[in-house]
Amino acid sequence: MLEGLYKRRKTSRFDVLFYIVAAIFIVLALRLLTLQILAGGYYQAKAEGNRLRMVTMTAARGIMYDRNGQILVGSRPAYTISIMPTGKALDEGEVAKLAALLKMKPEDITKKVNDHKYGYEPIRIANDISMDVVTTIEEHRHELPGVTIDVEPLRYYPYETMASQLFGYVGEVSEEELEELKQKDPNTLVSGGTILGRSGLEKLYDSILRGTDGGKQLEVDATGRPVAEVDRKHTVPGSNIHLTIDVNLQKAAEEAVKNQLDQLRAQGIPAQGAAVVAMDPNTGAILAMVSAPEFNPNWFAKGITTAQWNQLNNDKNHPFDNKVISGEYPPGSPFKIITGTAALDLKKVTPEEMIFDSGKHWLIDKRNAEGEALGWLNFNKALAKSDNVYFYEMGNRVGIEELVKYAGYFGIGEKTGINLAGEAAGNMASPAYKRKVFDEDWYLGETFDAAIGQSFTLATPLQMAVMLSEVANGGIKYRPYVVSRIDNKDGTPKEIFGPDKLGILPVPKNIMDLIREGLRDVTNEGGTAGDLFKGFPINVAGKTGTAENAHGRDHGWFVAYAPYDKPQIVEIGRAHV
Repeated sequence: MLEGLYKRRKTSRFDVLFYIVAAIFIVLALRLLTLQILAGGYYQAKAEGNRLRMVTMTAARGIMYDRNGQILVGSRPAYTISIMPTGKALDEGEVAKLAALLKMKPEDITKKVNDHKYGYEPIRIANDISMDVVTTIEEHRHELPGVTIDVEPLRYYPYETMASQLFGYVGEVSEEELEELKQKDPNTLVSGGTILGRSGLEKLYDSILRGTDGGKQLEVDATGRPVAEVDRKHTVPGSNIHLTIDVNLQKAAEEAVKNQLDQLRAQGIPAQGAAVVAMDPNTGAILAMVSAPEFNPNWFAKGITTAQWNQLNNDKNHPFDNKVISGEYPPGSPFKIITGTAALDLKKVTPEEMIFDSGKHWLIDKRNAEGEALGWLNFNKALAKSDNVYFYEMGNRVGIEELVKYAGYFGIGEKTGINLAGEAAGNMASPAYKRKVFDEDWYLGETFDAAIGQSFTLATPLQMAVMLSEVANGGIKYRPYVVSRIDNKDGTPKEIFGPDKLGILPVPKNIMDLIREGLRDVTNEGGTAGDLFKGFPINVAGKTGTAENAHGRDHGWFVAYAPYDKPQIVEIGRAHV
């Protein structure tokens, strides 16, 4: 009996033990099932991520050509240094060695690595490394695990500062930008290392110029050192764009601006900047565009230093501003073209009427710039000599409301519509403007000022180019443009841009002929620019001007077109001191 009871207890214990072991086995089996089947893909990917790295390959940006097929902006091969993340903290000794070779601060390298948020993508440390440095790094490769050297296309501006505000500059996408882009579109083609347009045409046409980045899949060892290439996705270069700019004319304009500023400074005049634009009056195509001071976009392509950034950012003359389209200045005497057109068209004066200039106007004590008295003047002589007193009287006869209307015909106070970011609208002086801004009445003296391009009137150099083009071409208003063609990937034209006629100047031909004759005589003997163009082989029509600046020294203007009989080019120049 006792023996039977003992056997039953022993059997019961074994049963319990069996059930426990079986339960443990089932738990482990279920866990194994979960790991291998349900979560197998996750852990396999994680294991592969520890072994494989996807290295982005930057696509070459599209080329910018001038009107004759000359390269204005392109790309060139350059050595790039990157660090392959391992998930471990950087070795301070390795960082110090790399920093010394690259002539960087160790903390700058550490910051780039610590700011990196996207797994095992390589972290670009330096661009455009010289062959000497590349060779030295290769010699110390065993001391620098995880450091890779690649050849990438580097944006290149062969003419350095030429048309820098027009072309713009590029820069690598930041971690913050990349995070924002991925939140908006998880499938975005932008990745770490992608080069984006930051300003000018580079930014405006970024989606066209950028292309599609590729990549290569590398097998790495435990230290992050690449040991083999597993797969590759080739890059797709960006599309090319063709500009209306003539590189030779652009060079000449840049050199002329530089020489003029140097001459002014040599005379003790603190010239701060200038703007020049050349346009085909028969199409609206921009042939040259200069804004001084300028900057070197190659600095940004290589990775701008703190010192370089501070130099540009602290420059009070604003080298990033394209003054041709964004600078708003009193137009001064070139505005007399508009005042004269209104007076003749409204029959407030005849070409033959003589008006006496005693040195000041007889109603209001407003004088010529130098206090001179030019005596009896008809319209042609008054325009050629830029006589203020004569045009004060034209303003008096025409009135401010008609001046505003005719200024609108010529595009003053409105954007030209050029496809560039940052264009300003300018402003036309008027009683409504003064009331709105200052809550004050309008006075006759302000009409006098407006008649000679002063008062509250502001215009951009590009607006003045459009105005003079209307005079030169017989009254057709064209939208200015700077991009003439966008290519497909194979180089064939995708989109072609040409003249865009915006309207016709509602002024009779005989009136505009009188204006053109007056502008021609500006450059002849006795005109305000007669000495400058004495013996010049081409007959030029133009207008000099000085505009008062409430914030400093006067502005100097010169507007011209040539040849006089068959205009092919309009050029506007403005110097700011």
